[in-house]
Amino acid sequence: MTIAGLILAGGNSRRMGREKAFVPVGGQPLIERAIGRLAPQVETLAINANGDPARFADYSLPVLADDRPDTGPLGGVLAGLRWAEALAERPEFVATVPIDTPFFPVDLVSQLAARQSDARRITIAASGDRDHPVIALWPVALANVLDEWRLTAKSQGVRAFLASCGFAVVNFELPLHGPDPFLNINTPEERDEADAWLGVPRPA
Repeated sequence: MTIAGLILAGGNSRRMGREKAFVPVGGQPLIERAIGRLAPQVETLAINANGDPARFADYSLPVLADDRPDTGPLGGVLAGLRWAEALAERPEFVATVPIDTPFFPVDLVSQLAARQSDARRITIAASGDRDHPVIALWPVALANVLDEWRLTAKSQGVRAFLASCGFAVVNFELPLHGPDPFLNINTPEERDEADAWLGVPRPA
């Protein structure tokens, strides 16, 4: 099984007040934390982000824009699938993680892949009593299906697409001591919470 990776950084970051990709957590920008955790798990990696791609130049990774603005994460997923289709060595799947989950497991992709028994089925992560539909393994073979669905769907939500084509869920255990592996950071206060888990003191 060959797997590419995609970091979803195309959101508007309204509640954070600045672009999440460059918000430091544990003294390291979220984009660097995501690259450091995901790159060893996949064959090749890209960033989904809108606007000027030059701001990511230091990372020497492809930067993929949404096909249509303001239509949610599926625009980034589709961009990733189209990118994967065009690679010289086309992967079978694309693993996606959102930019604002700094603690996702270092074996995330292998655990999702272990439950992957159908080349056209999406596999998503869950923890506790919540699922996380954009932390997922997407078959590249679904690119056209997703593209066509987006043209006619009343909702552009990820859950609506998942319901239309079926999916599997892999549950990740919550640690006894430590944050949810898929802790989501949307606000400065949640960033401070993540820093606290990492032992970084708040500024005086």
